Amino acid sequence: MSAPVLRIARLPHGQGLPLPAYQTAGAAGMDVCAAEDLELAPGARAAVATGLKVAVPEGFELQVRARSGLALADGLAVLNAPGTVDSDYRGELKVILANLGAAPVAIARGMRIAQLVVAPVVRAAVEEVAELEPTARGEGGFGSTGRA
Repeated sequence: MSAPVLRIARLPHGQGLPLPAYQTAGAAGMDVCAAEDLELAPGARAAVATGLKVAVPEGFELQVRARSGLALADGLAVLNAPGTVDSDYRGELKVILANLGAAPVAIARGMRIAQLVVAPVVRAAVEEVAELEPTARGEGGFGSTGRA
């Protein structure tokens, strides 16, 4: 199976920035950079511009995920994670970042702020039924399977 191709168009404020790229041979996600400078106060959130538009192939989605180093070191989280970029979206790719840390975090233009994972999408048919078949778990929800 051949790899899906992401077609990327740069916006004027994305000029000079690197395209999303895998940083290692085994990386699942491509790092994407900020196209603007801003400071996120503790508890603040912002849709950070990347200066890119992406055409995701039909049958795939582009998942936007946090970078673990930024999450651990600075408390930066990608909200709505993983965010989904649908194959029919043609607007600017923006990353919703939140500062969950105790100190302000400076986002600099060119800083790698998130990772992008290309994933296949399976579209399900919906069928309404009067009742669902029983299982051993039943309606047991949050924490019902234990901790150990």
